[in-house]
This record gives sequence, structure tokens and C-alpha cells, in this order.
Amino acid sequence: MPLFDLPLSQLEQYRPDVLEPSDFDAFWENTLLETRSHDLKIQCLPYATPMQTIESYDLTFSGYNGQPIKAWLSLPRHRPEKIPCIVEFNGYGGGRNQAHDLLFFASAGYAHLFMDTRGQGSNWSSGDTPDLEDVASQNGHYPGFMTKGITHQSTYYYRRVFADAVRAIETAKHLSMIDPSRIAVTGGSQGGGMAIAAAALESVQALAPDVPFLCHYRRATEIVATHPYGEISAYLKIHRDQLEQVFTTLSYFDGINFAKRTNIPALYSVGLMDDICPPSTVYAAYNHHAGQKEIRVYPYNNHEGGQSIQGLEKLTFFAKILQP
Repeated sequence: MPLFDLPLSQLEQYRPDVLEPSDFDAFWENTLLETRSHDLKIQCLPYATPMQTIESYDLTFSGYNGQPIKAWLSLPRHRPEKIPCIVEFNGYGGGRNQAHDLLFFASAGYAHLFMDTRGQGSNWSSGDTPDLEDVASQNGHYPGFMTKGITHQSTYYYRRVFADAVRAIETAKHLSMIDPSRIAVTGGSQGGGMAIAAAALESVQALAPDVPFLCHYRRATEIVATHPYGEISAYLKIHRDQLEQVFTTLSYFDGINFAKRTNIPALYSVGLMDDICPPSTVYAAYNHHAGQKEIRVYPYNNHEGGQSIQGLEKLTFFAKILQP
């Protein structure tokens, strides 16, 4: 599709003010305090694959409310005693899929922890983690995940998901083969938004979100009708009286408010023809990022972004900081 958002010269300066609740920090401190009251209960079991140079482990840890979250851990078979780790979060609707799909970062010398997203994994890749807290949707929602529990921040779906993401990082820090002082987070689309939130809530050394979702919700719903942001618009077409409450809830989960609190090195990417996560929503988070930052721009790409080209960019970026 043609360019539809702001021109690049304006995107580079786009730094909007968005709603930030006065209790934003307290909300997340209390959420994580409750989450951390449960033991991590890490289970890391060898998982057989035909791969000769990569070891795979079926990983389980306790996420939000102590509920079990699945992940894959991939390691180079020949490695030093402790190695840096890339914690990766998945795109919307996808699950952790198969262990042998996850070879890229481990082949480059990293431990790679790929988290399953609760309740997802029945769209374009399979998952193994149910959302045991899904009673939060009992008041009704538009099909998908974006409006589950959206009438209040305490019941909203992404409260659980972001808490799970923090626990994934904590799990990596507890694993004997990983150097806890050399951890980065990454992900594309939904995974990028989760990485931004997780990096603000738990100490890591680097952040690399690709075409991140979950940023600047209100603008996204005003300029595109594509899903997943379109789920919010469709919900509000019916629940007209909930408009301000919905965006108040979403302000607790906006990547802009997390980016403001993140001062580690970051490498973002954006597709200027992206009508799923519009460029201005990506730049809004990027321009608010408090630390050293770079962005890779793909002028003729939609939501696929830089794909394998961006993968190599991330390896170069991580190598400078994590030194595998």
C-alpha cells in the first residue's frame, strides 16, 4: 500500500504526549509484587530434536498468579560455562510452536528463551499455555485478545502477559548456563510491545523491538481499521459509553509509557507502509525511549518489516553489548 502516515521528517520528530496514570508505577510494582509472591517453579527438561549443533529444553516457569507458562530454551551444544541470553516474545496469535524452529540466536552463540504467550497459539503457530485467568473476560469482549477484561487495568489481559514476560527474564537469570548480567529482550509486533514493557519492568542490558505493537493505542485506532487494533474499534462501536474508560485502561499498557522508563541501548525497526502497527505509533515509543537508541527504517515494507535483514542487524547490535 502507499505511504499513509506522517512523512518521515515528521515521524522522526513525533513525540506525542499520551495519558499516563498517576499510579502507573505503583500499579506495576503491586502487580509484580503479587506475581513474585509465587515461586518460579522452574522445570527445564531436555527435549530431543534431530539438530546436531543445538540443544533444546522444554521450559516451564510460574507467571502471573503462579500459573504455568511454557517456553523453549535453545542452546549451542558447544559453549562456555555461561553465555548471554536473548529472551524473545511472540507476535499476536502465535504460540511457541516447535523447538526445532528456534535455531537463529542459538546458532550465533546465545541462549535463546522463547516464551509461549498465554491463551494464544491457535492462529499461525501452535501454543501450549492456557490463560487460566480468563474469567476476566466474563463481561464480554470482541473476539481476540485486545478487549479481554478491558474495563479495568486490574483485569486486562495484557497485565497477565506483561507479568509473564518479566518472569521469563527472571527465569533466564536463574538458569545455570546463562550469564544473568548479559540478557537482551526482543520480539516482533506484539512481541516487540512485550519486549518494551518487560525491559522497563525488569533489568536487562539491551532491547530490540521490531515493528512493535501495543504502542499509542488511541492514534492507532483512529488511523487504521486493521486488526488487532481494529478489535478495540469494533468493541467501542458497541460499547460507546466505555470509550474513556477503555483508553484509561490501555494507558497502563502503552509502550510509550514504558519506553520513557527504559534507558538501556535499544534497536527499533519500522516499516513505513505498515498499516497494522502504523509508523507513527512505533516512532512515538522510539522517540520517548530514554536511553541510547537506533532505528532501522524499511520504507517500502508493511508489517513484515526487515525480516532476515533486520535479524542480521540485531545480531550486530547484540554482539556489541552482550559479547557472545
